[in-house]
Amino acid sequence: MSKFVEKSTVISGIGQSDIGRRLFRDPLELTLDACLAAIADAGLTTKDIDGVATYPGPMSVPPGFSGAGVVDVQDALRLDLGWWSGGIESPGQLGSVINACLAVAAGLANHVLCFRSVWEGSAQGTKGRASTMPGGGGGGSFRASGFMEWTLPFAAPSAAPWIALMAQRHFYEFGTTREQLGQIPINARKNAGLNPKAIYTEPMTMDDYLNVRMVSSPLSLYDCDVPCDGGTAVIVSHVDTIPDLRRPPVHVDAVGTALRGRPSWDQFDDLTTMACRDAAAQLWTRTDLTPSDVQLAEMYDGFSFIALAWLEAMGFCGHGEGGPFVEGGQNIARDGGVIPLNTHGGQLSAGRLHGYGFLHEACTQLWGEGGARQVPGNPEVGVACAGGGPLAGALLLTTHR
Repeated sequence: MSKFVEKSTVISGIGQSDIGRRLFRDPLELTLDACLAAIADAGLTTKDIDGVATYPGPMSVPPGFSGAGVVDVQDALRLDLGWWSGGIESPGQLGSVINACLAVAAGLANHVLCFRSVWEGSAQGTKGRASTMPGGGGGGSFRASGFMEWTLPFAAPSAAPWIALMAQRHFYEFGTTREQLGQIPINARKNAGLNPKAIYTEPMTMDDYLNVRMVSSPLSLYDCDVPCDGGTAVIVSHVDTIPDLRRPPVHVDAVGTALRGRPSWDQFDDLTTMACRDAAAQLWTRTDLTPSDVQLAEMYDGFSFIALAWLEAMGFCGHGEGGPFVEGGQNIARDGGVIPLNTHGGQLSAGRLHGYGFLHEACTQLWGEGGARQVPGNPEVGVACAGGGPLAGALLLTTHR
């Protein structure tokens, strides 16, 4: 057995609820729709599920950030669990999936149901994103604690100005331009046009991108992800259960979870990058594959600059070379790109499913089930990466061992 225990795990099934800007449906209902779809997709039943993992668990603040927790799902589905985990402190939003891989490899469970659900669109209603942010005028009281004590007095309760600081530093150090960065949301919108579940599908031009309102320089509205409602689930299974599965699974070849810089959004040792630098570096020490083997990249784009940072961190281009790499859009194009990026439209156009959407899309593509948006040639190696700032987790996935 390899010392890299994640190699004994696979993704056996995926599922997703309806996705919408504002569905006004019960968030637990959306969660269960995704969970039951994933179980069926794997060819399993609820009796086979002996583990559950989620991020972040039940949270009431900010509204809509969490649709359900482990206890909600375990009780609703009457699951008999050998292991379970949920919590906000995690190496990126996919940390819960990586935890599941470790639990399965350790023998604590054979089939772990991992889920993430949101209802941020409905929580905002007609009031806009600021209404659900601390200090955003949504009513009620909020007492700042932790690092928010230092950001909220400067009207910076969200990650937009935090990531903007990093993007601005990258622009200054390496000459990155808005026209270069704009290729990431333009590419996402083009891919979303082929995704029937995407929130925004209308074509976007460079003029559209450059002339939309600014949010926090150099980030504009189209550099920010789209709050929505929906649930996503995946099943992590042990490699020994492959004969019981509905189809050949997606293998987990390596994971990356490292954090070697300061655990801070604004005090990281190098503000031109993030914890993705450390997670990616660790991932490549746990596999014989290299960046040149990867045919598909599903990378967190809560803000466009985060995806740029992931491209650099994963070695698809050098540090500081992200701007020239994405310039013109050819290198990240779904059809014929060096590394097709966010083939479902990412969070910038398909909707903010907060990490899990990228893993769902990676598996969809690796199974050749992308339909109109399927990457030509059916990729066999892909990465799913999630997290920004001091949060980062990545999975290297293959269709074969």
